[in-house]
Amino acid sequence: MTKRLFGIVVSASLILAISYSCTPVQQDGIPGDEQTVDPSTLDALVVTAPIPENNFIFEGKPQFVLKINNKNTVPISDKLSIKVLSDKKKTVTSSELGEFTVPANTTIDKDITLDFDFQPGFYKAQCSVEGRTACSVNFGISPTKIVSAPDMQEDFTSFWEDAIYQLENMVQMNPKITALPGRTNMYLVEMNSIPDNVTGEDAVIHAYLSIPKDASATKKYPVLIHFFGYDDQKPSGKLSGPSVAMSFIELYVSTRGQMINNRTADQRSDGIDEDYHNNYGDWFAYNFGQKGSYYYRGAYMDCVQAVRFIATLEEADTNNIFAEGNSQGGAFSYACAALSPIPLAGIAPGVAFMGDFPDYFQIVDWPASTARANKGSMTDEEMYAFLSYFDTKNLATRVSCPIMATMGLKDTTCPPHTNIAPFNNAKTPAEDKVMYYYADMGHQIAANWDVNMKNFFKNHMK
Repeated sequence: MTKRLFGIVVSASLILAISYSCTPVQQDGIPGDEQTVDPSTLDALVVTAPIPENNFIFEGKPQFVLKINNKNTVPISDKLSIKVLSDKKKTVTSSELGEFTVPANTTIDKDITLDFDFQPGFYKAQCSVEGRTACSVNFGISPTKIVSAPDMQEDFTSFWEDAIYQLENMVQMNPKITALPGRTNMYLVEMNSIPDNVTGEDAVIHAYLSIPKDASATKKYPVLIHFFGYDDQKPSGKLSGPSVAMSFIELYVSTRGQMINNRTADQRSDGIDEDYHNNYGDWFAYNFGQKGSYYYRGAYMDCVQAVRFIATLEEADTNNIFAEGNSQGGAFSYACAALSPIPLAGIAPGVAFMGDFPDYFQIVDWPASTARANKGSMTDEEMYAFLSYFDTKNLATRVSCPIMATMGLKDTTCPPHTNIAPFNNAKTPAEDKVMYYYADMGHQIAANWDVNMKNFFKNHMK
């Protein structure tokens, strides 16, 4: 799982050159003067699938173009076939598209139509030449029509209402705000949150706060809360503080045991001479199977506590509190919008974690491997019942604020299906929801995400 900052992908097409035994076409010439070509000396054809404007998201039959480049001085003939797999790696359909010829030093276009009645979902088309994959195309069919049926338990609502009651009535927040040395209008915030168990000592969490330089008690500013992705167990670089706030009050929240709460003083650049440590080990595994003390019960309440803290700031416009985050931070965005008694005005979850566990565990190996290693005597049915309390597809049924989300079709950490599940289950009106699809991205976000996100929030201010 990546952190708050993600790599930027700039490739324009999906490319994979292959080596195979291709057939040189006989050159025209004088009879008896034919040139014999040793196939082993030929360069492999290069097959690419340029990404169309729709980013390989289709509402009907998939149609796209393959570009096949022949760098050789002789024409090449071969055969093309396509096999389509579901995101659960099951073969859906396959077809033989026949022989093609590419002239010497030429690129040809092959128009592809997958003539099959696909159900809404995400797929991979493996385009092969002589049985070897030449190019893979990840695509989606009517993603907003994918059904990820909620599977919450009967006490789902009371479970979270009890957690919220505990946070509001049994925990003294006691926020402490410390100015960061040498950094104007930037602070370290320390506050209490609910215990790791239903009873016990309050957890202590930290956040970085950035306030516009011209902030005053007479002017209210909208708020942007940032949630982090899954932390590194062995952080290598120093954790930096926030940038200068411009038009929003910004709060960078570290849930228990992660980020700020997982760094000694020399691992942070905030200038605060105090060490903080992770006492949870692997967060997804912490108290796995024990819903009352599982890591994400506390972490989700940490997110709610962040909103409650914001409400104590006289500079904050509490009608315009927004939240965003990527990966785990995307899950926190959904959870915060679902559980905060103070309504959020909008969220922007990117490549979100924690969505639709029963399908999630069939698509990729992690976190399924961690879950199965820690489920003890639980059956799979019991394991999914436990996870349903923390599944964003269930929490999203309590979300009605505007949503801007994004996914990468090649994401093998939080695959597309796990992103679309909470997005589709949210009660937000369709006109207030937007999903950005990126065919060439994995577990990443686009370079213009932050700009687009803030514009989205500004357009939905109350």
